Amino acid sequence: MSYQKILPCTLAVSLFSLSLPSHAEVSVTLTAASDYLFNGVSQTDEKPAIQGSIDWAGENGAYIGSWASNVDFGDGTDAEVDYYAGFSQSIDDNLWYDTGLAYYSYIGGDDSSEINYAEVYLTLGYQSTQITAWYSNDYAGTDAGHYIIALAHSVPLSETLSLNFQVDRSTSLDEDKFSWDTNDDSYIHYKAEAALSWQALAFTLSLEKTDLNYDDDVKLLGTVSYTFGL
Repeated sequence: MSYQKILPCTLAVSLFSLSLPSHAEVSVTLTAASDYLFNGVSQTDEKPAIQGSIDWAGENGAYIGSWASNVDFGDGTDAEVDYYAGFSQSIDDNLWYDTGLAYYSYIGGDDSSEINYAEVYLTLGYQSTQITAWYSNDYAGTDAGHYIIALAHSVPLSETLSLNFQVDRSTSLDEDKFSWDTNDDSYIHYKAEAALSWQALAFTLSLEKTDLNYDDDVKLLGTVSYTFGL
């Protein structure tokens, strides 16, 4: 699944209390992170984050889920809650795709919900390489069109250890309505990550960097996640 918060939980399990077919799977993932980096930019003022997701996946490739994290934008917003649904299938032994819709919502401050927005995404994958595009016509509630293109590649070193690399570009289609602090209409984000799995635990350690003038430091991000089925 190419949702990155992918990204996804503290959300109510009642979202998935519908009568599900016996082959469907419901899983919960809880994550502790040293920071919440979204395309290389901290969403928690460089402080730690507690995150979680709950996901339902069917045998036909359909899935639905929700993801949540604490945030700190300095405006009273203290949580992000996302919802997503999509469909993923293999085309053959090497090719696969994933497409869906995500909705990002923010809570805590009086005006937090004003930055809510929806986004569509599409991933095309070949073996361990994938390209993903996300598009919103109302990015962060600004009424500006916005897209992200990401290229990612994974190098498995063993059954439990891999090296993952990603480069992505975030672009505003209307810089009069939305741009970054340096008035740039786009920026590039780089990421190199080591990922280790052990039983129900997953560990990552990554280096990330953007080419934003005001936020170009190399960042070290560590996460530990625990996944269990319901």
